[in-house]
This record gives sequence, structure tokens and C-alpha cells, in this order.
Amino acid sequence: MQAKLNPPQQEAVEHTEGPLLILAGAGSGKTRVIAYRVAYLIEHGINPYHILAITFTNKAAAEVRERVDHLLGYGSESVWVSTFHSLCVRILRRHIERIGYASNFTIYDTDDQKRVVKDCIKTLQLDPKMYPERMLMAEIARAKENFISPHTYDLEAQGDYRKMQIAGVYTEYQKRLHRNNALDFDDLLYKVVQLFQDCPDVLEQYQERFRYIMIDEYQDTNEIQFLLVRQLARKYRNLCVVGDDDQSIYRFRGANIMNILNFEQEYPDAKVVKLEQNYRSTGNILRAANEVICHNEGRKEKTLWTAEDDGDLIPYKQYENEYQEAEQIAYAILENRARNQLHYSDFAVLYRTNAQSRVLEEKLIMKNIPYRIYGGQNFYARMEIKDLLAYLKTVSNASDDIAVKRIINIPKRGIGAATVTKIEDYALRQEISFLDALYQVEDVPGIGKAAAKVQQFTDLISDLRQELGAGISVHELFDEILEKTGYQEELIAEHTEESIARLENIDELRNKIVSYEETAEHPNLDELLEEIALVTEIDSLNYNDDRVALMTIHSAKGLEFPYVFLTGMEEGLFPSSMSIHSGNVEDIEEERRLCYVGITRAKKRLFLSGSRQRMMHGSNSYNPISRFVKEIPTELLDMGGYRKVVTLTSEHTAPSVSPIFTAKPEFGKTFSVNRAVRLDYGVGDRVKHVKFGIGTVQEIVNGGRDYEVSVLFEQYGMKRMFASFAKLEKVDGSSDDGYGNT
Repeated sequence: MQAKLNPPQQEAVEHTEGPLLILAGAGSGKTRVIAYRVAYLIEHGINPYHILAITFTNKAAAEVRERVDHLLGYGSESVWVSTFHSLCVRILRRHIERIGYASNFTIYDTDDQKRVVKDCIKTLQLDPKMYPERMLMAEIARAKENFISPHTYDLEAQGDYRKMQIAGVYTEYQKRLHRNNALDFDDLLYKVVQLFQDCPDVLEQYQERFRYIMIDEYQDTNEIQFLLVRQLARKYRNLCVVGDDDQSIYRFRGANIMNILNFEQEYPDAKVVKLEQNYRSTGNILRAANEVICHNEGRKEKTLWTAEDDGDLIPYKQYENEYQEAEQIAYAILENRARNQLHYSDFAVLYRTNAQSRVLEEKLIMKNIPYRIYGGQNFYARMEIKDLLAYLKTVSNASDDIAVKRIINIPKRGIGAATVTKIEDYALRQEISFLDALYQVEDVPGIGKAAAKVQQFTDLISDLRQELGAGISVHELFDEILEKTGYQEELIAEHTEESIARLENIDELRNKIVSYEETAEHPNLDELLEEIALVTEIDSLNYNDDRVALMTIHSAKGLEFPYVFLTGMEEGLFPSSMSIHSGNVEDIEEERRLCYVGITRAKKRLFLSGSRQRMMHGSNSYNPISRFVKEIPTELLDMGGYRKVVTLTSEHTAPSVSPIFTAKPEFGKTFSVNRAVRLDYGVGDRVKHVKFGIGTVQEIVNGGRDYEVSVLFEQYGMKRMFASFAKLEKVDGSSDDGYGNT
């Protein structure tokens, strides 16, 4: 075991008693250290039952378990390895009755929260323009992250009218969640800290259970996580935190970098170990990362290094606009893939904002490059998935008003909004759940003929709950829902491209349920819903799926790729204009840490690019080169060797094309591209398309394999297409030589 660790890693593994801070630079093997430390504790007589390891993703938790099993062949099943939220859910399932909830509580996602907040705004008669849902949700989340109760928030708000109104929403919001027997994500941690505070005997039980605690990604912890860890570690103080202050990039989510920077103040006897040897990237990539991050003042000193070669220089190119930038990235992927015999999954394109993905997607589609966007709409956020999960939640938790309201008229049963409002008002007056009010529909004033339709719905829910109680499996319950509601049958009858895609998603949800039942020790509906609620999209990243990965740098945290394109390196975009003009040095330092994270995702090659002008907020913005590029010494950058993109006009002939981001040839191969021989039209000419009709050529770009033509059509607007596919015919004007030259 020792032979696979370097000296600082070994030192970290063998320090088992008392507080320990492991400053683990990017790619320095921190997951290996956590796994080896768990194995070392078990080998030296510590009962696995007493070890807790907290990670930030389910994927990381699984990796730690696998490594411990590989090292020892036993023990990992007794170690509690989980995310913060998974840990808290398990504790709350066992003890939440102590603070007034039932153990079968529902976990609300963002969409569910929004519905509750919307109801609160309506009940309190607030103007949604002055008190938008997202603002209220963010304020409630901030309060919970800082362990501020509705009562305390209300006391602190006195004298501030706006804060007092928010306090009213926070109070009403928590009342509704309690009535629905539901928790939001922030509640999961808040309620455990509250539980430990109000029930010292429960806290002592878990202090005895978790005598050795390890926290990964400690730089990303927030105040409530800090409080939870301090509660658990107070008795035995065997707390090991692993993290890198240079990778603290989640301040917008409440992460507090001071948790890691002040660890030695909180624990004056703490031992500090620095892991600086990088096992991921080439020397030049690491030097670039070091040069950028050293401009931050709020950090602990460390320098990444590697025993590997320097590797290639880092190409940088500033293009005229985002379309040229995206096109050349697409060509670079094709060229490097062919030349170096790579897979599409070896490439990742990273950007600062989600909006940048649109142009990149367009160009990848044009070049027939398969890709997947991470950080977009989560699978479980799709309409049909949320509908069916709402049915499962209603069967599981009769108090979940949000789930019941979602499905009461899905598929359509003729139960309108007016009927729902009457039942909702009745439920509030009677202080019962919405579902209970549905069962008492005959007593609801003014309900009329709608009562029979409501009765059909409640009969359906009763049948499903009865079947679950009789012992049918979760996947059988799922199939019963599909059959008895006619949900799937309706989509089959629709038979559109959208309905087929939705059916495929439903089938994938069934796959998830069956897979869960095959692997769970004691499969049950509550556990399945809990597992789905806690999943994150990056957990589902599949390196075997041969597609280019597109994602924000925030989403790329914790991942690595052989070839990485870091795009939009411009002032005002990266760093963002908000951080530049905020007047707060910490905002720029967080952006710089984000750049450091982006750079260190690259294993073999890193490509930097930006645009002189970019469409932002509906107008063209002219952007200087990002300060982060300027912070990289020029001797590490390759400023040449880029494919030149030229707009063909009557004064230009078609240029020869040189490779973008030139890579050193491997396997003795060169990569060539084929181009159309000639065009019968040029920029400014009017052309005819078989589908789009008459238009005017705006731009012709030599794309290597073919010309990319932009045409403004009279009826269909601007279209971009390959010349060989478009088959455009010139309809007027003088003849030319095929390149716009008359």
C-alpha cells in the first residue's frame, strides 16, 4: 500500500489522531489519499463502523468505496461514505419524528419549491414583480444556510419593510412544507443541525458512531455544513478535511472559503499537509495554472508540479467573432481526433456561461460531431418524468400537496383551476392536506358536478396505495400508474416526434426503477424517491459515451479530459463584467479560481480562445483579451498555427488553409480536408434555394471540407448551410469566377 503513495500522501494517510488539514492541489490524488486513509484506519484496528467519509457527489462516494474494497477486500460496506445530503436524509429518516415530521417526508426540488413560494405570494397578497419567486427562494436558502429560523429572520427584519415581507413568506413557506411533510434541500442540513441542537442524546449517538471523520472538497462547504461537522467532531476531534482553496468556486451557492482558510484557527493543534505533485497534466499546463492563481491574495501558498514532460505549448487565438471561434474549435476536434486516433469523448469544451453553448452546438451539428451538454435540463426535471414521479410521491406521501396538485388533471380529467381553488381554500380552512380535502369533496362548497371527476381521481390513488400496501414491487406500481392513468397510451396515440421522445424518457425512467430494484438491499418506494432527489447530472457523466462534452467550468469541477478547449477568454465574459465592476476584490479572485479550475481539467492539451466581438444582451460587444490570458507567460503560449477564416468577397480568392491548434503528428499520419472546387455566386449575389426561396448571400466562409454560406432569405430570415447541400442557384447579376470575382 505504501509504495503507491508519495511522501506527503503517506504522511496524510498515517496521521490518524486529531485534526488534519490536507491541502490537495488539482490532480494531486486526493481521492486516493482518502481511500488509503480509510484502509489504513481499518488495518490499524479502527472499526469501519466508526468511520465517516463525506464527499460532494455520489460518484465520488462510490469511487472511495471501490478503492477501499480493492485495497483491503473488506470493510467498505461498514464505512459510512456519502454526500452531506445523503448523510442527513439517513439521519432524518430515523429521527425526524423528534422534531415534528413523519419519517416518510418528501424532498422538494427547485420546481416544487417555486410552486410553494408562488402559493405563499398569493396567500400573502404580495406583488410578484416586487417579490419575484427566485429572489424569495434565494433569500430563504441564504437564511437556512446560515441557520437562521423564520422567527429569528423576522426579529432581525424589524424596521425594514421589505425584509419583513420576506420574513412573512419564509414563515408561510415553512408552514406549508411542514403541512406537506416535505423538506427542501437546504432543510436536509438545517433540520439535522436543529435535531442535534434540540436532542443532545441523538447528537451523542452519532458522535460515538463517527469517531473518525473525513470531509472532501472542504473549500466548498457553507456555514450550515461547517456547523454540522463541528457538532459531529466536537467529542473525538479526529477530523480530517481535504480541499484546495484555489478551487473554491461556489460562493454564489453559499460556499465559504474561510472554512478552509481558517481551519487552523478553529483547530489550533491541526496538522497541515500539502499535496502539490500533480498526476494529471503536463508541465506547461501546470505552469500556466500556477502563474494565473498566484495573482490571488486570499489563498494558502502552494505550487503544482509534475514529474512528467512539459508537453506542448498552449495555443491561444482571438477570433473576429464567436462564430469563427466555434467553427475552429469544431475543426480542431475533427483534426486532432483523426491525427491522433482519439475518441470524441477525449474532448471537452468549457465556457463561463450556459449561453455560450448555443453557437458551439450549431457548429458541432454542422460538422456532424456528436456531443452532449452537461448542466442543461436534468433528466428528472423533464415534464413527463416529473408527472410520473408526482404520482409515485402521492402514493408515498399523502401530505404532499404539490405532487397532488400537479397530477390532479394529468392526464386531463376535466378538473379545472376553479375547482382546484375551491378545494384548496377548503383544505386551508379545515387545516388538512389537499388530498384529504379531495376525499371530502362532497363537503366542498360550490363544487357541483366536478365532485364526480375528483372522486375518480381519489379512487385511482386509493387503488394504487392499496396495491403498494399489498406488496407489489415499485416497477409494478409504475406500470400500474401508466396503465390506469392512460398516460403512456395518450402519448402513443399522439405519435409525434415530441411524444416519441417523451415515451423514450418514460422507458428510461422504468430502466432506472428496475436497475434500482436489482441493486438495492431492501428496495422500497421511499428510498427510490430519495435516491432520485439526491442525484446530480455530473454523477451521470459517462466517459464511455463517445461524445464531446460541453459544459460550464462550474460543471467541470472534479472532472478531467485529455483535450480541453477553454473558450470566451475575454474581459467582460471571463472574468464577468459583474465581477469587474463590483468593486469587490473577492469577486475577481473567485473568477480567477474558476479559470484555474478550467485550466487544470486538461490532461494532455489545453486550447485557449476568445473573440474580438460577441453578441451579448442583444448587441455587439467588443471585448479586450481576458486578464487571465495575459497572466500566463508568453513563453508558455503558442500564438500561431491557426486556421485562417476568411469571408470571400469580390476582392478575395479562396485561401489555402492551415491547421488550427497544430498538434504534433502521432502515428506518422497527416490529416487533410476536402473543399468544394468552385461556387457560382459570391457575397451580395441573390440566390434561390429549393425550400427557402430567394435570398441574398451575406457571407461565405471557407470551412475546409466545404464552403459555409450565410444567406438572408426574404421569407425565412438568415440561414447558414454547406454549399454542397444547399445547391443554391444564382438568379440575377453578372457571372463571376465562382469566388465572387467578376
